[in-house]
Amino acid sequence: MAKIEGLHIKNFKTLKDVALGRLWDKQRIKPLTPMTAVIGKNGVGKSALFDAFGFLADALKAGVEEACDSRGRGGFDKMRTQGKTGPIEFEIYYRENSNARPITYEVAIEPDKFGRPYVLKERLRQRRRGQRHGRPFSFLILNNGRGLAWKGEQEGHQFNEEEETFDPERLLNKLGAEKEESSETEIVELEDRRKFGIATLGALKQHPRISAFRRFIEGWYLSYFTPDAARSLPLAGPQSRLNTHGDNLGNVVQFMKREHPQRFQAILKNIAGKIPGIDRIDTERTSDGRLLLCFNDKGFHDPFYAQQMSDGTLKMFAYLLLLEDPSPPPFLCIEEPENGLYHKLLETLADEFREHAVRRRGGGSQIFVTTHQPYLVDALDPNEVWILDKGSDGLSTIRRASDDSLINNMVEEGLTLGGLWYSDYLNAR
Repeated sequence: MAKIEGLHIKNFKTLKDVALGRLWDKQRIKPLTPMTAVIGKNGVGKSALFDAFGFLADALKAGVEEACDSRGRGGFDKMRTQGKTGPIEFEIYYRENSNARPITYEVAIEPDKFGRPYVLKERLRQRRRGQRHGRPFSFLILNNGRGLAWKGEQEGHQFNEEEETFDPERLLNKLGAEKEESSETEIVELEDRRKFGIATLGALKQHPRISAFRRFIEGWYLSYFTPDAARSLPLAGPQSRLNTHGDNLGNVVQFMKREHPQRFQAILKNIAGKIPGIDRIDTERTSDGRLLLCFNDKGFHDPFYAQQMSDGTLKMFAYLLLLEDPSPPPFLCIEEPENGLYHKLLETLADEFREHAVRRRGGGSQIFVTTHQPYLVDALDPNEVWILDKGSDGLSTIRRASDDSLINNMVEEGLTLGGLWYSDYLNAR
């Protein structure tokens, strides 16, 4: 399963220039772990980091202009780092699997003369087989919606800095002498510059590497779960995956019960054992075709329905059910999963997240969470934790907890990360 090894963000909200993990030009940096947690005080940029993933997923689906205006983002000008004039830029460094050569995706977005955001530049690149040093070779490069793409599994042409502002016709003529390579090259001109090139080209069979990256982002799951949504009464009908808000929780239970009955019973037994007081979970269909989610509490004969259950119980159930998805998403991103949960459940939840994430050969998701709860951080390793701070200029900075030898030494001596954070040892010094 694909995995993000590094991320670089520029000019997005308070994230003027932050990088996490390994990038193509920072090979000595350790890659992101299967489970990654970002901690920090209120207002340091945790929500902005979470929304960076959300924005990319929304832009792939609906285009950059609609993504800028959705989910309360307020448009491009509100999203761009205050006082900055450059484009918003994202760089993702990822592998399709543990044996694959890493691929770098870069995209830059800025407004046109009418203030409408569009894709200024987009590129996918990968080192050739056996290449260990030097710039990766581009197999897709677009400037202002126009550029070149290499079909199939061809390695692509090495672009120099001058050619990054190329005229595609001129460059294709330049490659004409290399008939074998240029036969796999096509000029690309997008009809709508507000759409990602990977959204269009990724739908074509002749671009398998672009298609794979598009499917990767399309498969991301970003949780905007709210207990009130889970208390809704959806129409009965099995659904295979929990949606981002969680209002189809009962439908997923119905699907698991029908399609994976033995596994479902084991799942419910496992979940019930982790949620205090819960003996059994089931569904009940009403006369008008709606679905009720039923929780049998120990000591009570009649069940309680989702509408009567606490926020914490519903959240814990939803997260654990999400981790049991038979076809889990490649990337799972959750903002502050601790909200509404009893503090002693947080270590259990963190352990469940990690167990799922490291089960990658068996189909586990890479998990990324933001949190400000020391009890959850207690269950984490310094290599899994990134610390967000805000400088005197109001902009975010980020560092890995394991990069601080003092933190590593104290953890080795038996102190917990959550305790160190609570005592301000993890804050910027």
